Amino acid sequence: MSKNLTHKILEGHLVEGTLIPGEEIAIRIDQVLLQDATGTMAMLEFEALGLDRIAAELAVQYVDHNIIQTDNKNADDHIYLQSASARYGLHFSPAGNGVSHQVHMERFGVPGKTLIGSDSHTPGAAGVSVLGMGAGGLDVALAMGGHPYHLPCPKVLGVKLVGKLPEWVSAKDLILEMLRRYDVKGCVGKIVEYYGPGVASLSATDRETIGNMGTELGATSSIFPSDENTRAYLKAQGREAQWVALSADPGAEYDEYDEIDLSKVEPLIAKPSSPGNVVPVREVAGLRVDQVIVGSSVNSSFRDLMVVARILEGRHACTWTSLNVNPGSRQVIENVAQAGGVLSLLRAGARIHESGCLGCIGMGQAPGTGQVSLRTMPRNFPGRSGTKDDQVYLCSPETVAAAALTGVITDPRDLGEKMSYPHIEDPKEYIVDEFSIVRPSEKLKDTEVVRGPNIAPLPAFEALPQSLETKVVLVVGDNISTDTIMPAGSKVLPLRSNIPAISRFVFSIIDEDFPRKCEEAGAVTLIGGENYGQGSSREHAALAPRYLGVRAVLAKSFARIHLANLCNYGILPLVFANPDDYGLIKAGAKIVFRDLRSLLTQGAAELPVEVDGKQIKALLNISPRMRRMLIEGGALNMVGKK
Repeated sequence: MSKNLTHKILEGHLVEGTLIPGEEIAIRIDQVLLQDATGTMAMLEFEALGLDRIAAELAVQYVDHNIIQTDNKNADDHIYLQSASARYGLHFSPAGNGVSHQVHMERFGVPGKTLIGSDSHTPGAAGVSVLGMGAGGLDVALAMGGHPYHLPCPKVLGVKLVGKLPEWVSAKDLILEMLRRYDVKGCVGKIVEYYGPGVASLSATDRETIGNMGTELGATSSIFPSDENTRAYLKAQGREAQWVALSADPGAEYDEYDEIDLSKVEPLIAKPSSPGNVVPVREVAGLRVDQVIVGSSVNSSFRDLMVVARILEGRHACTWTSLNVNPGSRQVIENVAQAGGVLSLLRAGARIHESGCLGCIGMGQAPGTGQVSLRTMPRNFPGRSGTKDDQVYLCSPETVAAAALTGVITDPRDLGEKMSYPHIEDPKEYIVDEFSIVRPSEKLKDTEVVRGPNIAPLPAFEALPQSLETKVVLVVGDNISTDTIMPAGSKVLPLRSNIPAISRFVFSIIDEDFPRKCEEAGAVTLIGGENYGQGSSREHAALAPRYLGVRAVLAKSFARIHLANLCNYGILPLVFANPDDYGLIKAGAKIVFRDLRSLLTQGAAELPVEVDGKQIKALLNISPRMRRMLIEGGALNMVGKK
């Protein structure tokens, strides 16, 4: 039987289950990626497992999020991560070396491997045909310890690409076209596999852009075949020996199909405040732009920075538009410098920043009040930039460059009237820079783990009681992101290793009194709409609410990673049996779950829920393994009991 590439990789790593969509499977994980905003907690969780050494083939700890050091907190966390990496056998990439996704693709990605990361944009590894998936920190810690990764078996959406992208249109516009078609939840429970003759026209870094931002579709992952373009990239990185050819069998079948003619893709832009709010650039052309940023976790490769440099060469950015460049890695900016791009950018008025996530995670680069910011970043959730009521648009490097020159949103094709489109070829041989990466060794194993005052112990959580009486303190709508639940930004991110401290910011974007209300209620149920918990993999959006007393979330549907994180910390992820019941529940309602522990133990899929004395039904669509987690009060309790 002909197999698609996704099933080939999954079958080669399958430990438990069968590849039937929706059923839980467990797969062997080859590589693990951590970043400092979520990796600090993941490392604390790994230490709680009591293991002497990582068991995964490779684990890399990157410092790319919390790199602004305004006091001791971030610096203390970085020393903790470096010393813990040395002690337990992880590679360590320090602040300034680059964004995890870019550096991992440059130095570690191998076609056909499986990768999970404590960052939701880990699917960017599709650039070199790695099946990468974002996960909560606890799942990442378990994978480091050699445990398989459990997930619902995804459907496979086969997207056939034909033709070739026209001038002034790039890979960013292609993934924005996917978002225009599917929005932010249209690919939940799916892996997007790209195939067809059009794939050959996309470089490895083009594919990284598409895989990285495929996360915004709600997809479990994205994958491309490993072909001659993959080989050329790895050869240029000095790693050709790690290349293998991978592709779907001729006539392979998919659960769902789509087709995109690349020649018909046009410049697109995602308006505030959702990556799925996509329109043609021409539809919003003429709007004044105060800030543009190219780079961070996506569109930060050599090609992306060089196309901006060439468009701006001999020209200067508009006087009222701040031009910012965030290289994906130190290696990227070194290669851009060798090609003459740095001088062009500087003379155009660019501020070239340190390699890191920066404005993408709200760590600096916040726009001013009422200002419009065009970014090549993957997300524009409300307030994520660090500015309340922000106006962040997502677009291609070409559209960013056009706006930088004109000071208004401009279809980059209009630049073609005055200049030729700069076709950028990736280097045949990159300047390779891996000098900053600290590799594990037997000598480093004797390193003492250094813990600063901001490193707080993991909170302990009790097992599920027989019955549970809770209060509703907050009702939210559809597509609530983990940014809304647990905000990012320079004020909050440094507290990631201190749950008591960071819990004071839960839902602060919506209700600053949320922590106090939880404390007064004792036990809490949250009410949510569709796609609750979309976006970042940050487990703090489950862990901090659990610390505050949240015991259940009753919603219309959940995003995949957040549902897993809720179970990991003993929070019931319940779905309305009748979606109309959502409108009946208000803040202040009393919700009672009777015989809860017994019902979960018996495997009940439908649970009675008392709302102010009236009964409704809720569904608990999770695996037996997740049920055991909930009964024990969380995954660490369950693993510890074993």
